[in-house]
Amino acid sequence: MENPYWVHHLDPVALAIGSTGLAIRWYGLAYFVGLLSAAALLSLYYKKQRSPLNPELQATYLTTGLFGVLIGGRLGSVLFYGLPPLEALQIWKPGMASHGGFVGVALGTLYFCWKYKQPFLSTSDIICTLPNVGFFLGRIANFINGELWGKVTTLRWAVIFPHSPLPLQPRHPSQLYEAALEGLFMLIYTQIRFWRSNVCNRYPGQLSGEFLCLYALARILCDCFREPDSASILHLPRGTFLSLILLGFGVGVVVVSRGRAKFKAKGRLRPLGSPTGSDF
Repeated sequence: MENPYWVHHLDPVALAIGSTGLAIRWYGLAYFVGLLSAAALLSLYYKKQRSPLNPELQATYLTTGLFGVLIGGRLGSVLFYGLPPLEALQIWKPGMASHGGFVGVALGTLYFCWKYKQPFLSTSDIICTLPNVGFFLGRIANFINGELWGKVTTLRWAVIFPHSPLPLQPRHPSQLYEAALEGLFMLIYTQIRFWRSNVCNRYPGQLSGEFLCLYALARILCDCFREPDSASILHLPRGTFLSLILLGFGVGVVVVSRGRAKFKAKGRLRPLGSPTGSDF
């Protein structure tokens, strides 16, 4: 009887460079295109007067954010998932913990805002709209790499991953679920909220909190279909446990944002990104 399930056979190498042993991998391309998309969005926001970050500040922030993602993501893999420290230095290989990346970007944004005197909450509302293309492409790259596979299932769209612990068992393509929810959905949601609502003006920081909450919920949902790749914490998949913490931070940011707005008269609310006045 013919196998009804598609067998994963995709090559993680997008382009091999001769016989040098060097190669351009889909995973690296995902980060590169994600960075380009973030740069394009920052430029668009500035041109449309939705951001105070001029081209020089845009380049500075992108550099800061990139280092935050790389350092936070790799350290997160070491601390949360047991990646060997020496392997963490090989940044061209997979092994980025998204929760560690969040911490790295948050700290990088705090530093950027302090050094260049930008309002943190308003800036974070801008920043949270930037990484979603990278999330989407990164999860697609995970699928191409045949890693972070899902749980065993008999659904019609299941995929056989030959490098999984049970190589003949069909599994959820959970990487694609995460690409859809953590990437595409978050991209659409944050762009609609950023452009079609006045939440950034009325409640600086709320969009950032919504982003954290929705990302955490998306990850928790996807973890229901994903094979755990590390030991559980309190009987929960490690990604789910970390996402619950992220969800708590998101709720806290929304509460703080709404609470601060109550102490301001409507006529005194500052435009998005204004560097004057108090906006932690």
